[in-house]
Amino acid sequence: MSDDEGGDVSPGGSSGGAGQGVNPDPACVSSAAAHADSPYAGTTVGAVVAELAELLERGGVERPREEARDVVAALLDVPRFWPTTNRDAVLDDDCRTAALSAADRRAGGAPFAYAVGRSAFRHLTLDVDERVLIPRQETEVLVELVLDETQGEGAVVVDVGTGSGAIALALATEGHYGRVIATDVSLDALAVAQRNARHLAGALRARVEFRAGSLLAPVRDVRARAVVSNPPYIAYAEAAALPPGVRDWEPALALFSGDNGMAATAEIVRDAARVLEPGGLLALEVDARRASLAAELCLADPRYADVSVRLDLTGRERFVLARRI
Repeated sequence: MSDDEGGDVSPGGSSGGAGQGVNPDPACVSSAAAHADSPYAGTTVGAVVAELAELLERGGVERPREEARDVVAALLDVPRFWPTTNRDAVLDDDCRTAALSAADRRAGGAPFAYAVGRSAFRHLTLDVDERVLIPRQETEVLVELVLDETQGEGAVVVDVGTGSGAIALALATEGHYGRVIATDVSLDALAVAQRNARHLAGALRARVEFRAGSLLAPVRDVRARAVVSNPPYIAYAEAAALPPGVRDWEPALALFSGDNGMAATAEIVRDAARVLEPGGLLALEVDARRASLAAELCLADPRYADVSVRLDLTGRERFVLARRI
Protein backbone atom coordinates (compact mmCIF):
# COMPACT_ATOMS: atom_id res chain seq x y z
CA MET A 1 0.00 0.00 0.00
CA SER A 2 1.20 3.54 -0.54
CA ASP A 3 2.75 5.23 2.46
CA ASP A 4 -0.37 7.16 3.40
CA GLU A 5 -2.86 4.41 2.54
CA GLY A 6 -1.52 1.39 4.35
CA GLY A 7 1.61 2.20 6.29
CA ASP A 8 4.06 -0.36 7.51
CA VAL A 9 4.82 -2.72 10.37
CA SER A 10 8.02 -2.24 12.30
CA PRO A 11 10.02 -4.77 14.33
CA GLY A 12 8.94 -5.21 17.92
CA GLY A 13 5.58 -5.46 19.63
CA SER A 14 3.56 -8.55 20.34
CA SER A 15 3.75 -11.53 18.04
CA GLY A 16 1.65 -14.51 17.16
CA GLY A 17 1.59 -17.16 14.49
CA ALA A 18 5.39 -17.32 14.36
CA GLY A 19 5.38 -21.08 14.07
CA GLN A 20 3.80 -24.11 15.55
CA GLY A 21 4.44 -24.73 19.21
CA VAL A 22 3.48 -27.63 21.44
CA ASN A 23 1.23 -25.70 23.81
CA PRO A 24 -2.20 -24.77 22.48
CA ASP A 25 -4.17 -21.77 23.65
CA PRO A 26 -4.97 -22.47 27.33
CA ALA A 27 -8.24 -20.57 26.92
CA CYS A 28 -9.75 -23.35 24.81
CA VAL A 29 -7.90 -26.48 26.02
CA SER A 30 -7.71 -27.97 29.49
CA SER A 31 -7.31 -31.34 31.15
CA ALA A 32 -10.24 -33.62 31.88
CA ALA A 33 -9.27 -33.54 35.56
CA ALA A 34 -9.83 -29.78 35.65
CA HIS A 35 -13.53 -30.40 34.96
CA ALA A 36 -14.00 -33.34 37.33
CA ASP A 37 -16.11 -31.36 39.81
CA SER A 38 -17.72 -29.07 37.26
CA PRO A 39 -21.14 -29.46 35.64
CA TYR A 40 -19.43 -28.47 32.40
CA ALA A 41 -17.28 -31.34 31.13
CA GLY A 42 -16.43 -29.92 27.71
CA THR A 43 -15.60 -32.22 24.82
CA THR A 44 -12.40 -34.22 24.61
CA VAL A 45 -10.03 -33.89 21.68
CA GLY A 46 -10.65 -37.53 20.81
CA ALA A 47 -14.40 -37.02 20.70
CA VAL A 48 -14.08 -33.92 18.52
CA VAL A 49 -11.74 -35.73 16.11
CA ALA A 50 -14.29 -38.56 15.81
CA GLU A 51 -17.11 -36.07 15.21
CA LEU A 52 -15.13 -34.25 12.54
CA ALA A 53 -14.10 -37.51 10.86
CA GLU A 54 -17.73 -38.54 10.50
CA LEU A 55 -18.63 -35.17 8.96
CA LEU A 56 -15.67 -35.30 6.56
CA GLU A 57 -16.44 -38.88 5.55
CA ARG A 58 -20.01 -37.90 4.66
CA GLY A 59 -18.54 -35.13 2.51
CA GLY A 60 -16.40 -37.58 0.58
CA VAL A 61 -13.06 -36.33 1.91
CA GLU A 62 -10.28 -38.89 1.60
CA ARG A 63 -8.62 -40.08 4.83
CA PRO A 64 -11.28 -38.34 6.98
CA ARG A 65 -9.80 -39.24 10.36
CA GLU A 66 -6.38 -37.95 9.37
CA GLU A 67 -7.92 -34.73 8.10
CA ALA A 68 -9.99 -34.40 11.28
CA ARG A 69 -6.83 -34.61 13.35
CA ASP A 70 -5.17 -32.03 11.10
CA VAL A 71 -8.11 -29.63 11.45
CA VAL A 72 -7.80 -29.69 15.24
CA ALA A 73 -4.02 -29.30 15.09
CA ALA A 74 -4.24 -26.38 12.67
CA LEU A 75 -6.83 -24.51 14.71
CA LEU A 76 -4.84 -24.97 17.91
CA ASP A 77 -1.55 -24.18 16.11
CA VAL A 78 0.13 -27.34 17.38
CA PRO A 79 2.02 -30.18 15.62
CA ARG A 80 -0.03 -32.77 13.76
CA PHE A 81 0.70 -35.47 16.35
CA TRP A 82 -0.72 -33.41 19.24
CA PRO A 83 -4.40 -34.44 18.89
CA THR A 84 -3.37 -38.10 18.88
CA THR A 85 -1.20 -37.84 22.01
CA ASN A 86 -3.67 -35.57 23.85
CA ARG A 87 -6.96 -37.32 23.18
CA ASP A 88 -8.22 -36.66 26.72
CA ALA A 89 -7.58 -32.93 26.68
CA VAL A 90 -10.82 -30.95 26.82
CA LEU A 91 -11.82 -28.39 24.20
CA ASP A 92 -14.27 -25.63 25.04
CA ASP A 93 -17.42 -25.06 23.01
CA ASP A 94 -15.97 -22.23 20.93
CA CYS A 95 -13.04 -24.37 19.82
CA ARG A 96 -15.29 -27.31 18.98
CA THR A 97 -17.61 -25.01 17.01
CA ALA A 98 -14.68 -23.60 15.05
CA ALA A 99 -13.47 -27.11 14.27
CA LEU A 100 -16.90 -28.19 13.06
CA SER A 101 -17.17 -25.09 10.88
CA ALA A 102 -13.76 -25.77 9.34
CA ALA A 103 -14.63 -29.41 8.70
CA ASP A 104 -17.91 -28.39 7.11
CA ARG A 105 -16.07 -26.03 4.72
CA ARG A 106 -13.59 -28.79 3.92
CA ALA A 107 -16.41 -31.25 3.24
CA GLY A 108 -17.88 -28.65 0.91
CA GLY A 109 -14.74 -28.69 -1.22
CA ALA A 110 -12.68 -25.85 0.25
CA PRO A 111 -8.91 -26.37 0.19
CA PHE A 112 -7.64 -27.32 3.63
CA ALA A 113 -5.88 -24.00 4.21
CA TYR A 114 -9.03 -22.01 3.44
CA ALA A 115 -11.13 -24.33 5.59
CA VAL A 116 -8.99 -23.75 8.69
CA GLY A 117 -8.02 -20.18 7.76
CA ARG A 118 -4.27 -20.63 8.01
CA SER A 119 -1.26 -22.05 6.25
CA ALA A 120 2.29 -22.94 7.24
CA PHE A 121 5.15 -21.30 5.34
CA ARG A 122 8.71 -21.96 6.41
CA HIS A 123 8.66 -21.19 10.17
CA LEU A 124 5.52 -19.03 9.96
CA THR A 125 1.83 -19.72 10.40
CA LEU A 126 -0.12 -17.30 8.23
CA ASP A 127 -3.78 -16.37 8.04
CA VAL A 128 -5.18 -17.14 4.59
CA ASP A 129 -8.57 -16.99 2.92
CA GLU A 130 -10.00 -16.82 -0.59
CA ARG A 131 -8.54 -13.33 -1.10
CA VAL A 132 -5.00 -14.72 -1.37
CA LEU A 133 -3.14 -17.60 -2.97
CA ILE A 134 -2.30 -20.46 -0.61
CA PRO A 135 1.48 -20.41 -0.03
CA ARG A 136 3.26 -23.34 -1.70
CA GLN A 137 6.18 -25.38 -0.44
CA GLU A 138 8.22 -24.66 -3.56
CA THR A 139 8.02 -20.94 -2.81
CA GLU A 140 9.89 -21.63 0.42
CA VAL A 141 12.86 -22.51 -1.81
CA LEU A 142 12.58 -19.10 -3.51
CA VAL A 143 12.95 -17.45 -0.10
CA GLU A 144 15.97 -19.63 0.66
CA LEU A 145 17.60 -18.61 -2.63
CA VAL A 146 17.16 -14.91 -1.86
CA LEU A 147 18.56 -15.33 1.66
CA ASP A 148 21.56 -17.24 0.29
CA GLU A 149 22.23 -14.86 -2.60
CA THR A 150 21.92 -11.48 -0.87
CA GLN A 151 23.90 -9.71 1.82
CA GLY A 152 21.14 -7.87 3.51
CA GLU A 153 22.45 -5.52 6.20
CA GLY A 154 20.37 -2.37 5.82
CA ALA A 155 19.26 -3.28 2.31
CA VAL A 156 15.83 -2.91 0.72
CA VAL A 157 14.07 -5.97 -0.70
CA VAL A 158 10.90 -5.79 -2.81
CA ASP A 159 8.32 -8.61 -2.90
CA VAL A 160 6.13 -8.16 -5.99
CA GLY A 161 2.58 -9.54 -5.72
CA THR A 162 2.82 -10.35 -2.02
CA GLY A 163 -0.60 -12.01 -1.54
CA SER A 164 -0.67 -13.27 2.04
CA GLY A 165 2.73 -11.70 2.68
CA ALA A 166 4.45 -15.08 2.84
CA ILE A 167 7.65 -14.16 0.98
CA ALA A 168 7.96 -10.67 2.46
CA LEU A 169 7.37 -11.81 6.02
CA ALA A 170 9.69 -14.80 5.74
CA LEU A 171 12.46 -12.50 4.47
CA ALA A 172 11.72 -9.92 7.18
CA THR A 173 11.86 -12.51 9.97
CA GLU A 174 14.83 -14.54 8.70
CA GLY A 175 17.00 -12.03 6.85
CA HIS A 176 18.94 -9.00 8.02
CA TYR A 177 17.45 -6.38 5.75
CA GLY A 178 16.66 -2.80 6.56
CA ARG A 179 13.28 -2.75 4.86
CA VAL A 180 11.04 -5.15 2.98
CA ILE A 181 8.48 -3.58 0.64
CA ALA A 182 5.52 -5.73 -0.40
CA THR A 183 3.32 -4.76 -3.35
CA ASP A 184 0.01 -6.06 -4.62
CA VAL A 185 -2.66 -4.81 -6.97
CA SER A 186 -5.34 -6.37 -4.74
CA LEU A 187 -6.37 -4.31 -1.71
CA ASP A 188 -8.04 -7.42 -0.31
CA ALA A 189 -4.75 -9.32 -0.46
CA LEU A 190 -2.89 -6.45 1.17
CA ALA A 191 -5.39 -6.49 4.04
CA VAL A 192 -4.56 -10.16 4.69
CA ALA A 193 -0.82 -9.51 4.42
CA GLN A 194 -0.98 -6.57 6.81
CA ARG A 195 -2.89 -8.65 9.34
CA ASN A 196 -0.21 -11.31 9.15
CA ALA A 197 2.48 -8.66 9.60
CA ARG A 198 0.79 -7.35 12.72
CA HIS A 199 0.58 -10.85 14.16
CA LEU A 200 4.30 -11.32 13.52
CA ALA A 201 5.47 -7.89 14.66
CA GLY A 202 7.54 -9.29 17.50
CA ALA A 203 9.44 -11.62 15.16
CA LEU A 204 10.28 -9.04 12.48
CA ARG A 205 13.93 -8.09 12.00
CA ALA A 206 13.12 -5.55 9.28
CA ARG A 207 10.44 -2.96 8.76
CA VAL A 208 7.76 -4.21 6.37
CA GLU A 209 5.98 -1.69 4.16
CA PHE A 210 2.91 -2.37 2.03
CA ARG A 211 2.16 -0.53 -1.21
CA ALA A 212 -0.85 -0.93 -3.50
CA GLY A 213 -0.39 -1.10 -7.25
CA SER A 214 0.41 -3.32 -10.19
CA LEU A 215 3.67 -5.25 -9.96
CA LEU A 216 6.60 -2.78 -9.65
CA ALA A 217 4.61 0.41 -10.29
CA PRO A 218 4.45 1.30 -6.56
CA VAL A 219 8.26 1.17 -6.09
CA ARG A 220 9.57 3.37 -8.88
CA ASP A 221 11.22 5.55 -6.22
CA VAL A 222 13.10 2.61 -4.65
CA ARG A 223 16.62 1.22 -5.10
CA ALA A 224 16.55 -2.40 -4.00
CA ARG A 225 19.13 -5.06 -3.25
CA ALA A 226 16.68 -7.71 -4.44
CA VAL A 227 13.38 -7.96 -6.28
CA VAL A 228 11.59 -11.24 -5.66
CA SER A 229 8.26 -12.44 -7.01
CA ASN A 230 5.99 -15.42 -7.42
CA PRO A 231 3.82 -13.77 -10.09
CA PRO A 232 0.76 -15.21 -11.85
CA TYR A 233 2.11 -17.50 -14.59
CA ILE A 234 -0.69 -19.80 -15.72
CA ALA A 235 -2.18 -19.20 -19.16
CA TYR A 236 -5.91 -18.55 -19.27
CA ALA A 237 -6.31 -21.43 -21.71
CA GLU A 238 -4.91 -23.78 -19.06
CA ALA A 239 -7.61 -23.03 -16.48
CA ALA A 240 -9.70 -26.10 -17.29
CA ALA A 241 -6.75 -28.40 -16.59
CA LEU A 242 -6.21 -27.09 -13.06
CA PRO A 243 -7.42 -29.07 -10.02
CA PRO A 244 -10.84 -27.83 -8.87
CA GLY A 245 -9.39 -26.88 -5.48
CA VAL A 246 -7.16 -24.38 -7.28
CA ARG A 247 -9.34 -23.27 -10.20
CA ASP A 248 -12.58 -22.86 -8.25
CA TRP A 249 -11.20 -21.38 -5.05
CA GLU A 250 -7.97 -19.45 -5.41
CA PRO A 251 -8.04 -15.86 -6.77
CA ALA A 252 -7.73 -15.72 -10.55
CA LEU A 253 -5.73 -12.51 -10.24
CA ALA A 254 -2.95 -14.45 -8.52
CA LEU A 255 -3.07 -17.42 -10.90
CA PHE A 256 -3.48 -16.27 -14.48
CA SER A 257 -1.48 -14.04 -16.77
CA GLY A 258 -1.81 -13.04 -20.42
CA ASP A 259 0.57 -13.76 -23.27
CA ASN A 260 0.46 -17.51 -22.64
CA GLY A 261 1.20 -16.99 -18.95
CA MET A 262 4.26 -14.80 -19.50
CA ALA A 263 2.89 -11.24 -19.37
CA ALA A 264 3.49 -10.56 -15.66
CA THR A 265 6.92 -12.22 -15.72
CA ALA A 266 7.99 -10.18 -18.75
CA GLU A 267 6.85 -6.93 -17.12
CA ILE A 268 8.75 -7.70 -13.93
CA VAL A 269 11.95 -8.54 -15.85
CA ARG A 270 11.66 -5.25 -17.74
CA ASP A 271 10.87 -3.02 -14.76
CA ALA A 272 13.01 -4.67 -12.07
CA ALA A 273 16.15 -3.44 -13.84
CA ARG A 274 14.99 0.14 -13.11
CA VAL A 275 14.61 -0.63 -9.40
CA LEU A 276 17.59 -2.86 -8.66
CA GLU A 277 20.87 -1.35 -7.53
CA PRO A 278 24.03 -2.50 -9.37
CA GLY A 279 24.66 -6.12 -8.46
CA GLY A 280 21.09 -6.47 -7.20
CA LEU A 281 19.27 -9.79 -7.48
CA LEU A 282 16.14 -10.58 -9.49
CA ALA A 283 14.57 -13.82 -8.21
CA LEU A 284 11.45 -15.22 -9.88
CA GLU A 285 9.32 -18.29 -9.42
CA VAL A 286 8.09 -19.44 -12.83
CA ASP A 287 6.06 -22.15 -14.49
CA ALA A 288 8.39 -25.13 -14.92
CA ARG A 289 7.24 -25.42 -18.53
CA ARG A 290 8.31 -21.84 -19.24
CA ALA A 291 11.49 -21.49 -17.20
CA SER A 292 13.61 -21.32 -20.35
CA LEU A 293 11.41 -18.54 -21.73
CA ALA A 294 11.79 -16.53 -18.54
CA ALA A 295 15.54 -17.04 -18.57
CA GLU A 296 15.68 -15.93 -22.21
CA LEU A 297 13.91 -12.70 -21.28
CA CYS A 298 16.71 -11.95 -18.81
CA LEU A 299 19.45 -13.04 -21.20
CA ALA A 300 18.04 -10.78 -23.93
CA ASP A 301 18.12 -7.74 -21.62
CA PRO A 302 21.64 -6.21 -21.55
CA ARG A 303 21.01 -4.85 -18.04
CA TYR A 304 21.26 -8.37 -16.55
CA ALA A 305 24.08 -10.86 -16.10
CA ASP A 306 24.64 -14.18 -14.32
CA VAL A 307 21.28 -15.56 -15.41
CA SER A 308 20.55 -19.02 -14.02
CA VAL A 309 17.69 -21.48 -13.68
CA ARG A 310 17.31 -23.31 -10.35
CA LEU A 311 15.35 -26.43 -9.48
CA ASP A 312 12.54 -26.93 -6.97
CA LEU A 313 12.27 -29.79 -4.48
CA THR A 314 10.98 -32.16 -7.17
CA GLY A 315 13.79 -31.39 -9.63
CA ARG A 316 11.72 -29.14 -11.91
CA GLU A 317 13.05 -25.90 -13.37
CA ARG A 318 11.15 -23.50 -11.15
CA PHE A 319 13.27 -20.39 -10.40
CA VAL A 320 15.11 -17.86 -12.51
CA LEU A 321 17.81 -15.66 -10.99
CA ALA A 322 19.64 -12.73 -12.59
CA ARG A 323 21.97 -9.95 -11.47
CA ARG A 324 21.64 -6.27 -12.36
CA ILE A 325 24.77 -5.05 -14.08
